[in-house]
Amino acid sequence: MEKYKEITREELKKWIDEKKDFVLIDVLSQGSYEGRHLPNAKHASASETDFLESVEKLVSNKEMVVVVYCASFNCQLSPSAATNLVEAGYTNVYDFEGGLADWQDAKYSFEGEIMEEKVESKSKCSCCD
Repeated sequence: MEKYKEITREELKKWIDEKKDFVLIDVLSQGSYEGRHLPNAKHASASETDFLESVEKLVSNKEMVVVVYCASFNCQLSPSAATNLVEAGYTNVYDFEGGLADWQDAKYSFEGEIMEEKVESKSKCSCCD
């Protein structure tokens, strides 16, 4: 059986910037996803029993390039999710193992509620209102 591939943050950033045809999936919890996620990422929690069904709704073509990520190099959700996808018949699966922490270390941008709050907080001083 084929194994998933790994992708570096630089390569993933390039794919996002070039609008490469792939689906990026955050496999952390819904709350984590809503707080912050990589640009254009979709969500399917790897810890939920309906993970594969959630991915099928996002990626109906199993030959499509799929990139999964979680929190950091220490987090094992994305490698587990990648393995599950390969076992389910997906043929072009990549794991961005560094996840949110690696992306942040490179000072790349995020999307999500926390990011919007940070933008708003620049225009308002919470200590002085």
